[in-house]
Amino acid sequence: MIAVVDASVAVKWFLHGNPDEQHTDLALRLLEQSVLGFLPMVQPSHFVAEVAAVLARLKPTDAQDDLIDFLNISYRTQTGPEIYATAMDLAVRYQHHLFDTLYHAVALHTPGAVLVTADERYYNKTRLEGQIYLLADFKLP
Repeated sequence: MIAVVDASVAVKWFLHGNPDEQHTDLALRLLEQSVLGFLPMVQPSHFVAEVAAVLARLKPTDAQDDLIDFLNISYRTQTGPEIYATAMDLAVRYQHHLFDTLYHAVALHTPGAVLVTADERYYNKTRLEGQIYLLADFKLP
């Protein structure tokens, strides 16, 4: 299995001490499995920018240090016209932001990949497209 982790999951890696943030333990286990090489990750090209933007907003004091840690995480980037075309189609059909649908498009175009998201609204809209799990329901390999 290959994981596509959207920003809603990735920011949890840096919010594990926040009592208002749910499922940070699951997100950290997912990261650990990836770092150990058991769960490779593939991401869209905007992954770093989106996570950095959220960290700057939620943790402005620690954002720089968190970004340095984040940049040391290993993953492949997947881009291409078919990814953008699928993301655009999903965005239009589900009336959802393109940045979110790009993660799903990467999963749909990567054999063996699934999108793991904590965004229940997006999940509920698009779950029938397949290759998507809600973080709370994701079972690590």
